[in-house]
Amino acid sequence: MLSILRGTQRSFQVVLLFLVLAVFLLVVFLHVDLRLLTPDKAQESPVTNIMFLKTHKTASSTILNILYRFSESHHLSIALPEGSRVHLGYPWLFVTQYVEGLKQDSRLQHHFNIMCNHLRFNFPEVQKVMPSDTFYFSILRNPVFQLESSFIYYKNYAPAFQKVKSLDEFLADPSRYYNANVSLNNIYAKNNMWFDFGFDNNAPADEDYVRKCLAEVEQRFHLVLIADYFDESMVLLRRRLRWQLDDVVSFKLNVRSQSTVSHLTPESQERVQRWCALDWQLYQHFNRTFWAQLQEELSPGQLTEELEQLRARQRELTALCLQDPEPKNSTHIDDRNLRPYQSGEAKILGYNLRPGLDTTTLGFCRRMAMPELQHMAHLYSLQFPDKTPKDIPIQKK
Repeated sequence: MLSILRGTQRSFQVVLLFLVLAVFLLVVFLHVDLRLLTPDKAQESPVTNIMFLKTHKTASSTILNILYRFSESHHLSIALPEGSRVHLGYPWLFVTQYVEGLKQDSRLQHHFNIMCNHLRFNFPEVQKVMPSDTFYFSILRNPVFQLESSFIYYKNYAPAFQKVKSLDEFLADPSRYYNANVSLNNIYAKNNMWFDFGFDNNAPADEDYVRKCLAEVEQRFHLVLIADYFDESMVLLRRRLRWQLDDVVSFKLNVRSQSTVSHLTPESQERVQRWCALDWQLYQHFNRTFWAQLQEELSPGQLTEELEQLRARQRELTALCLQDPEPKNSTHIDDRNLRPYQSGEAKILGYNLRPGLDTTTLGFCRRMAMPELQHMAHLYSLQFPDKTPKDIPIQKK
């Protein structure tokens, strides 16, 4: 009997040794990442309490769509604009009264899962709306391209832009057209991203002041993404939020026709860096921290692999959902609820969905392609069915 037990034990040891050797050979010869064989962040619960500071003209509408879709699919609550508002009080500093359904009695607390509509950041007031374990993130864009986009989008709104024919003309002598005392409408013409973070966009770019403000952003925000590297940003965001791949796949929203994109002269690009010196330093700083965090999180091989997965899935969903992969002029979009809002001299594009989609796929695809205002109105009606629906202007064909 004892010899039988010893024989069984030796057999088990041989089998175990064989399995260990097989795994080792798999890793060595097939280059399998050992982390794929062990639990990782993706198996932990996803982050569901999120505050996204939606900056202007930084691909933030696409991220808003990602957050809206996630909130609806996971039955989360969103801090939506009160009543007929479409922003959370912007351009004024955010206060809680701009949020629908938030009790104004300071002794009561009513926390939401997600906050992502345009607002001017005011941390003490945001804290009253969001849970203590909220993940804070935002996104920045190269100020040269951000200002170019703002000029077209707010051409007829910002007084500083109204009397010039081009951004090159404005940048040749910006102080001639820009008056900080006219109204808040001019925020789009100078250091707009700095303003969105709650700072003074007309302040001198004093070294100590800039350092203090950058430190404050680092203290408040867990992550600042870079729109110029959008796919890389989505890879890092997905990992930090412990989300699934489909949660961060998107179609580009609120994009302009190439006919309305201007190409600044080299002189004008340098002038943007001086005119928007606060935005430039903000961008430079967080561009560095973004790449440092990305390199800390993933090896070059992992990043390449996850970028390929993201782009492949985007191609799959594009083929599944869209009649044409290229966005269309608003007048060529059949579904009125998918026609984007038009502003300034920009021609904002949208999408037509493939005909014949089944009900489930149609609902999924419509949410991916739905413009910002219509999507917000949709979620508002779901979250506040007893409130008057938001009246969103829809462009006619």
